[in-house]
Amino acid sequence: MAFCHSSWLLCLFIVIPVFVDSASHDKELSLGPVINVTKHLSFLDFNFNKDPRIFHDVRLLGSAKFSNEKGALQIPDESKAVDLKDQAGRALYSSPIRLLDPHTKTPASFETTFAFQVNNASHLSSDSTGHGGSGLTFIIVPDEFTVGRHGPWLAMLNDACEDDYKAVAVEFDTHRSPGFGDPNDNHVGINLGSIVSTRTINVSDFGIVLNDCLVHQAWITYDGPRRWMDIRLGSKHEDYPTKPIFSEQLDLSPFLNEYMFIGFSASTGNLTQIHNVLSWNFTSTSQAFLRIPSTETCESKIFVEGGSGTGKPRAEPPGSFLIFVAVVALILAVLLSLFLNSKRKRDKSHNLSILLSEKKERLRPPNKPRRFTIAEISSATRCFSELDILGNDSRGVYYRGKLSNGCQVAVKRFSAQFLNSQGLDRRRMMKEIGSISRIRHPNMLPIRGWCQDNRQVMVVYDFFTNGSLDKWLFGVGVLPWTRRFKVVKDVAEALCFLHSKQLAHKNMKTTSVFLDVSFRAVLGDFGFVLSGNDSKQFESAVSQKADVFEFGVFVLEVIAGRKRLDSEMDQKERDLLDFAWRMHEIDEKVKVVDGRMGTVINSKQAIRVFEIGLLCTLNEAKGRPCMEEVVEFLTTEGPIPELPQSRPIALFPYNSATGLCSGYSCASFK
Repeated sequence: MAFCHSSWLLCLFIVIPVFVDSASHDKELSLGPVINVTKHLSFLDFNFNKDPRIFHDVRLLGSAKFSNEKGALQIPDESKAVDLKDQAGRALYSSPIRLLDPHTKTPASFETTFAFQVNNASHLSSDSTGHGGSGLTFIIVPDEFTVGRHGPWLAMLNDACEDDYKAVAVEFDTHRSPGFGDPNDNHVGINLGSIVSTRTINVSDFGIVLNDCLVHQAWITYDGPRRWMDIRLGSKHEDYPTKPIFSEQLDLSPFLNEYMFIGFSASTGNLTQIHNVLSWNFTSTSQAFLRIPSTETCESKIFVEGGSGTGKPRAEPPGSFLIFVAVVALILAVLLSLFLNSKRKRDKSHNLSILLSEKKERLRPPNKPRRFTIAEISSATRCFSELDILGNDSRGVYYRGKLSNGCQVAVKRFSAQFLNSQGLDRRRMMKEIGSISRIRHPNMLPIRGWCQDNRQVMVVYDFFTNGSLDKWLFGVGVLPWTRRFKVVKDVAEALCFLHSKQLAHKNMKTTSVFLDVSFRAVLGDFGFVLSGNDSKQFESAVSQKADVFEFGVFVLEVIAGRKRLDSEMDQKERDLLDFAWRMHEIDEKVKVVDGRMGTVINSKQAIRVFEIGLLCTLNEAKGRPCMEEVVEFLTTEGPIPELPQSRPIALFPYNSATGLCSGYSCASFK
């Protein structure tokens, strides 16, 4: 506005044409020329001694490694496995590639070629049984941290993947899975968002055997605008094959995000083999619109061509007219200035009153837990839509929400039945929510706030996209032992820290543990249960000790990869804790360890963690450790207390004299 006061005449004649032509200007911005965005990557081999940058450029997941001996990318890692059955791994280029234009939904064109070899493990004799595995895939996936299931799933998908999980794969399958529609054990398949192939090609018809220990070369070409895929297969030293094994129209756009990760996955099942990728080249070309400003200038808007079509500017208006326009503009400028000055004075007085009122409220840091209104929570969860339900338990329902600032949250809405249960002290419950919300630890799920009125109580947590541990532990996929051990240590440190603050969790189970994108475990979904007049005594005498007991059962669940009570198991194995003690009594602890992990496991470490878990389920007076001692057992190699030869008789039920739990949860202390 200061510019207009001092140069009002210039403003009058320049600003008006800009606004008049804004629509045509925006139109030209959206109609810029199409440019090609190209990405190229090349790996002549995978020998990291020659090129250490490979570790930065390629991300390894699961049972995948770089083999300097072969200069290859190898899945599974035979150097760490005695038994190569039930292994799964991925190797992905560490940066996402643009493969879809979001405006036109046109997929990018790409071509990739790679040399691969499928052979038996070097330590297996040629006449050993069990040779042949599941196969190798070239994959295009939306994230860089998911490892698919072993066996016929080829490490492409697992049970944690959503139904609309966008993925594209070209599989080189050496195992026939009738349930997936495989024609034989020597075929190439094209998978679009599913483990079931959309197209299958019997490569035996082309004289090719995928697992003949020879080096094969694959060429995959995709024409994005035409939606056409071409696949050719030959030997490494062979020229470009003249005849493709597949050449058809195929629309990949419904299965692509704008940016995707590319690479390889492979797996083994009951049969074993090694998948080697010896070299890899990839080039993609995607289309994008280049936005450029309008070529028209202010001068072309000010001067209007004459009606004669000569292109000469119109004659300037007479001087008296210019004087009239100048006077009118000056009067308008003065009036506008007076109006703005009066408005500014009113705004100052209004702002002063706001500042005085705000002094009564303490300024709150942006991430400090706060009280939310019902309207805020309702808006974040779309009026508690069923589509946003993440899960539920006996205490309430979890909803996924999005705050007004864009942050993703998880909202625990306690049920009316739980809130109206006998003996529940809401006032003490809210006090405990406030106490825990002020605590911060790397392995504790942050509480963003809470919401309370006469009828409802809700707690707002940070949202973790990987979800809770139970989905990864009890689902179809398999968490490797290294990650399981890290989860146990993370949860132990979180409980230890919580107990050091004279607080307790009171809801220790696998559904209360969440995983971030790097699979760091965080403990959340706190119990917040305080009951009756004896709540203080319950808090100090029972809750922390009950947490230790529940942690012990949690450890057994992590080791065994099954729920604490499983109705689908045999009667003798249905109760996990009972089964674990019986295996301890007959010195068969290894039978409790999840067999799906194969032999890529530190058995000595797993048995030690198993014994720590049983220690936590002992009677308080008979050797149950505190969480500080548990953390020390897990983080050091020192000796741990010796377990009794048989399960303590007084382990169940819970009562105030023994301080033990009934079933797997603690009853109220009365």
